[in-house]
Amino acid sequence: MKRLPRIEQYGLIGDMQTSAHVCDDGSIDWLCLPRFDSPAVFAGLLGTQKHGTWQIRPASPAGRSGSGAVAERRYCGDSLVLESVWRTPTGSVRVLDFMPPRDEAPQVVRIVEGLAGEVPMVSAMRPRPGYGSVSPWIHEVGGRMVAEAGADALWLDTCVQQVEKDGVIVSAFTVAAGQSAAFVLSWCPSHAAAPEIPDPEAALAETLTFWQGWMQECTYDGPYREPVVRSLIALKAMTYGPSGGVVAAPTTSLPEEIGGGRNWDYRFTWLRDASTTLAALLGTGYRQEAQAWRRWLLRAVAGDPENLQIMYGITGERDLRERELPWLPGYEESTPVRVGNGAADQLQLDVYGEVIETLYLAHQSGVAHCADTAVLHRRLIEHLVERWQEPDEGIWEIRGVRRHFVHSKVMAWVAIDRTIRLVEAGALDMNLDSLVELRETIHREVCTQGFDPVRNTFTQSYGSTELDAATLLIPRVGFLPPDDPRVIGTVDAVRRELATPDGLVRRYPTVGDHAGVDGLKGDEGTFILCSFWLVDALALTGRLDEAHTLFERLLALRNDLGLLAEEYDPVQQRQLGNFPQAFSHMGLIQSARLLHQLSTRSSPHRGAACVPAPGSQKRRPRQTCKDLTSQHA
Repeated sequence: MKRLPRIEQYGLIGDMQTSAHVCDDGSIDWLCLPRFDSPAVFAGLLGTQKHGTWQIRPASPAGRSGSGAVAERRYCGDSLVLESVWRTPTGSVRVLDFMPPRDEAPQVVRIVEGLAGEVPMVSAMRPRPGYGSVSPWIHEVGGRMVAEAGADALWLDTCVQQVEKDGVIVSAFTVAAGQSAAFVLSWCPSHAAAPEIPDPEAALAETLTFWQGWMQECTYDGPYREPVVRSLIALKAMTYGPSGGVVAAPTTSLPEEIGGGRNWDYRFTWLRDASTTLAALLGTGYRQEAQAWRRWLLRAVAGDPENLQIMYGITGERDLRERELPWLPGYEESTPVRVGNGAADQLQLDVYGEVIETLYLAHQSGVAHCADTAVLHRRLIEHLVERWQEPDEGIWEIRGVRRHFVHSKVMAWVAIDRTIRLVEAGALDMNLDSLVELRETIHREVCTQGFDPVRNTFTQSYGSTELDAATLLIPRVGFLPPDDPRVIGTVDAVRRELATPDGLVRRYPTVGDHAGVDGLKGDEGTFILCSFWLVDALALTGRLDEAHTLFERLLALRNDLGLLAEEYDPVQQRQLGNFPQAFSHMGLIQSARLLHQLSTRSSPHRGAACVPAPGSQKRRPRQTCKDLTSQHA
């Protein structure tokens, strides 16, 4: 049985409708078809090989399963085409893994190319639909192998011989220098006609062209371009193209603590995550994504903003009921494995601030307020006016007693503040006097009830002593100026009580075997986004050198492909949580932009002013994959 790799050993490929996780041993261990939130057909990531995998690798000399990882791997230029190279005693070989952006049936394309000598290879695909619970009917149709189960049909096309053995489609072949063999897995409904036989070389050229064209829109040209570009591509890969919705992550139940129960399904569109992701995209030149997301928002919320959910399905579904999959043993025995997410029914008042902040940033970036958006905006504010004084579950989606979370109140202030700015700009028609009065009321209450004057820090909630890393956002959103002593005291308190010596930040205190403020037992790793928030807070409060040092340390946590999970365990030095995580990559982009701005300007900028005006940064010529474009493009 294959040893389960660490989370950071995986790379991501995708087509803006779903994605696959490719391990550095050539195995695809996670693939949901046809959408991000569909049941997985390969679920080995949350179990074993018997729950579904597809491995292409060099065969060992004795013909047994090899265990060696690739010698090197990378993405081809600014794309999501993954290149893996193996070197063996008889030669070297390259495998290109990608998913062509598509309008119809999803495909996974794997092209094996001989680089030197001759290398015996093996492809072993074990499809297991239904999150690894179903053994499909595998048979040959017209020289093509197909695996059918219920509503799903998986067609595997290749130029080499295929045989079925014990539920596995196996191909053994040899590739010499200059030769290639392609494998294409296509999904379609089982009742539909077979998909067309694909052209893998044309698909490769089209995929490279798509990504190179998309990256031409990037306006960021700062000193951290490589990690910013890689993060932008990861965020784009987590966007569901047909609707404009953005998933928080393309996986479920990767644990926040190895062996623990903090395992959640992130394959949905959180208003908060999507809003902050779109803010990062807007700040780097991508307005089309903002327009698509706004249309998604209008459809999802529909005519019912009074019953605003904090998250929806990727096409606006409201029913996201949570359930457990007992047949999956979980990643490194971290159970339960969950699909769906019960947090959809929570009250999280901060989402009003994130949504309205994004609408404001879109306006600042040249995306005009439309009449429908204005109606939604007014109704959201009307509802927030009625509910902002209620306790809620907050940004971290606690499963304990509701509280008056400071961050929630601050983001309610942001919602009112950005609305005032739009009214003053003539983009929105609302009563300005009442909004200004409410903004002052919220500000006064937070500073009175959410601040501990003895320790000189904002706390997690009214009357509590616990700290919360989310209070690091207070200067970033402009609630208080960065040089306010209360801001500096909060930053110092978070560093002292929630950060490791290396500056990695936990969200809030947990208490192991006892249920903490979040109502859950167990602990978790440091939260990568919170660590980027500390970078921002240090930079804004004038400690730019310390901010750069911490930022470089966080960049070193990325895997060899530039990808970040949700959390990091500084003791075991490994990534934790769902992977890759939109929050983490959004934080990287925003911190890189802020550091660049503060390093090149004479004074720090507050709140939304941190976003440069459209066109204020030079466009960078597109980059190509030199090794491939000459052969395939």
